[in-house]
Amino acid sequence: MHDGHRSRIRKKFILNGLDNFEDHEILELALFYAIPRKNTNVIAHELLEKFGTVDAIFDAPLNMLKEIEGIGESAAIFIKMISGLARVYMERKFKSNEKAPDMSDINNKITLKFIGRMEELVVLVLLDAKGKVIYDGVVNKGTVNAVDIYARKIIELIVLYNASSVILAHNHPSGFAVPSVEDVESTAKLNKVLCSMNVNLLDHIIVADGDYVSLRECGIKDVFE
Repeated sequence: MHDGHRSRIRKKFILNGLDNFEDHEILELALFYAIPRKNTNVIAHELLEKFGTVDAIFDAPLNMLKEIEGIGESAAIFIKMISGLARVYMERKFKSNEKAPDMSDINNKITLKFIGRMEELVVLVLLDAKGKVIYDGVVNKGTVNAVDIYARKIIELIVLYNASSVILAHNHPSGFAVPSVEDVESTAKLNKVLCSMNVNLLDHIIVADGDYVSLRECGIKDVFE
């Protein structure tokens, strides 16, 4: 019976993709490839009952995933891989060196760096004199509650890539895309250092739940002066 059900789900995907799939069917299909000999329909429903939504399942900690009957180490790792794979796919798909992107392009790309991230991260984007992105990556990992911005590492990368401009970003995994007092103070300090190097700090982006806020657009006095 399971084989026939799996065959129907696969055929449904082949014909229409995931457009007409219910959440539990999406999970079923994914779990076919991690749990070959169990009823993934039951497991999918138990996952949804525990975590509520598909995205919450993909972001759940390994130890909590393994609390579901039928989810072992391999299946839990497979589930955790999905958000990471989505992030890598989106980053690679929209990466382009053909033209200098505008700030909206860059900010949208930055938000992709935080897909599925449950810890606080600092992301650095470096641009050359023509405004093309020459580096983008995670430069620091912190805790859920706080993250330090290491100016020394940022300066080293600026020198290494001979960058003219910088965009900084970090996330609030369990909060809102609203800059804190600490965010404002750390940005102002970093800006002073970069100004002494004739490097322009274009913005500091705060990311949360797929949304972002530009510190520059907030108009907070003296931060970028």
